[in-house]
Amino acid sequence: MERVIERGCGLDVHKKTVTACVRVPGANGAREQHVRTFGTTTADLLALRDWLEASGVTDVAVPRDPGGTPSGEAGRG
Repeated sequence: MERVIERGCGLDVHKKTVTACVRVPGANGAREQHVRTFGTTTADLLALRDWLEASGVTDVAVPRDPGGTPSGEAGRG
């Protein structure tokens, strides 16, 4: 049986920014998509956390590059 995530978020992580795409149920039953970009300071990441909590997000996905590191992190020593 396939699991359906009702309130999910995908993150695109870079050195100076994190872009989050949240997909949640809309008022008419269709999916709504909301995209916001945050900085990477502690205050910015806490704002991201607050936004995800306020949106009711239950699952977050971060893509990996072929080397096994989060996107945008390749080449960091």
